[in-house]
Amino acid sequence: MAESYDYLFKFLVIGGPGVGKSCILHQFIDGKFKQESSHTIGVEFGSKLVNAAGKTVKLQIWDTAGQERFRSVTRSYYRGAAGALLVYDIASRETYNALTNWLTDARTLASPNIVIILVGNKKDLEADREVTFLEASRFAQENELMFLETSALTGENVEEGFLKCARSILSKVDAGELDPERMGSGIQYGDSTLRRLHQQQPQGNSCKC
Repeated sequence: MAESYDYLFKFLVIGGPGVGKSCILHQFIDGKFKQESSHTIGVEFGSKLVNAAGKTVKLQIWDTAGQERFRSVTRSYYRGAAGALLVYDIASRETYNALTNWLTDARTLASPNIVIILVGNKKDLEADREVTFLEASRFAQENELMFLETSALTGENVEEGFLKCARSILSKVDAGELDPERMGSGIQYGDSTLRRLHQQQPQGNSCKC
């Protein structure tokens, strides 16, 4: 039986090598920690149906390699992404310092309207913390990003990161800021009824249904 959903969103998981991007994706899709984790070569893919703001959304998630030598490959996957998790390791100052470059890539190559949530991963390594919550929170605020800390090991906040991002995209669709009909928006209707409903609306009005 075919999956039924209201929307399909293209998501990216980006950030430096070793920050736990693949582990976050694995924890989100399978609900468990990926014990044997080597560096991603190029891009990995996963998908999951979630309920966000009363809508069923299928997330297509591309987990990109963080290593510089794969940068040219991974950049081609940025195009047409609606949302992204920008991940750093709270126990690695180096991964935090590289965030600006990743952010610039996402906004330049994907879309200026891409919804990004900053994710401080490895919350379980509190004793080794090099980046404070307050510092990262300030960075998120300055760059108009949502922010939370996660642990791919325990699963803490992992699902919430994806859901928070999806809810924000939905609110932008409802407000008319994002158009699923536009090529490269990273959003597609899954339900033809929903598409017709949006097409019948007067331009500029948002559906409050």
